[in-house]
Amino acid sequence: MHLPSTLGIALLGSAVIAVTYGLARFVFGLFLPAIRSDLGLDATGAGIVGALPFVSFIGAILIGPAVCRILDTRWAGGLAVGLAAAGLAAIASAPGVIALGVGVAVCGISTGLSSPVMAQAVHRAVRPALRGRVNATHNAATSIGVALAMPAMAWWLDAWRSAYTAFALVAVAVALAAIFYLPGRPATGSTPGAREDGGAPLPAVSRAQWRAVARLSALAAGMGLVSGIYWVFAPDLVVREGGLSTRHSSWMWLAVGLAGLTGSAAGDLIDRMGAGRTHALALALMACSLGLAAAAPGVLGLALVSAAAFGAAYMTLTGFYLVQGVRIMAERPALGPVMPLLATTVGQAVGSPLSGWMIDAAGYTAAFAGFAVFGLAVAVASRRVAEG
Repeated sequence: MHLPSTLGIALLGSAVIAVTYGLARFVFGLFLPAIRSDLGLDATGAGIVGALPFVSFIGAILIGPAVCRILDTRWAGGLAVGLAAAGLAAIASAPGVIALGVGVAVCGISTGLSSPVMAQAVHRAVRPALRGRVNATHNAATSIGVALAMPAMAWWLDAWRSAYTAFALVAVAVALAAIFYLPGRPATGSTPGAREDGGAPLPAVSRAQWRAVARLSALAAGMGLVSGIYWVFAPDLVVREGGLSTRHSSWMWLAVGLAGLTGSAAGDLIDRMGAGRTHALALALMACSLGLAAAAPGVLGLALVSAAAFGAAYMTLTGFYLVQGVRIMAERPALGPVMPLLATTVGQAVGSPLSGWMIDAAGYTAAFAGFAVFGLAVAVASRRVAEG
């Protein structure tokens, strides 16, 4: 079996994650003001729809390792990105709220499948010393998809259906690339991950490993809850509360995307600063980004600073959970990220409708400030937990 180069797997994996996470999952918040206007969604309804990709992600990531085993990495990758294309196309053509919800839920399935697929692909094609760096690079590629939404918004402005149609076409191209270029099923003993595919049985996961993953997942759940309000309602905040235009809100997503590329250094930060300090500082930065957005939603410069801080913090934290999960479950790379990324999504699935309810009940400023305070509390508590 011919394996792609380390650079090739880094680039292709980045494209897969940019589509499934960036375009299919997180760009939704940027287009939410236009979607709400067209389909008549209130904040509570928007929060519920915004939670659907997080909920569908949960089921998908749980079956992701099994899908990798049954289909092999190549076809599982094609399936993941193909589902993103289908979900994006469904959103583009949605006549009402129910169809919109179906589309975003399918997008969540694609996201849930893509993380185990790419973790397995890295295990097969990349030598051990570089795996943490390549996994973190893939994770940070979410930012590329998010950043692409800005020129899309600038080109189509409020024509969100046209933008989602374009995103679906991009997803089709990446799905074909995944099918042709991701590593297929290896021969026994031919790669570092061969034991997972038919060689000697893998050792059972120890209690110490489960405890370590449980601690990591608890942190991820708290971060997911804190981040949920920003992904769904930050553009809505600056448009409805701050009086900025939808074009201005698109610059925020560009800032999120560009700053999020710094998350590719998550593995190096853990090695240099330690797990506890890295997690605490990144989560504190996220909380500050929410507080800044709440304090000055009508000041574009501060909104961009808030967006950049959020992007850097979020991508560093998700990279942290991915790299640490794979390190804990070193012999089972497709399983390692499942629990912490699942916990992140559970937190977001709770945070999205909760934030919508808080906005309807108390307003944008109070909701964002409340989530920021909670984020700071979790950051303070997380240093000892992360060091475990």
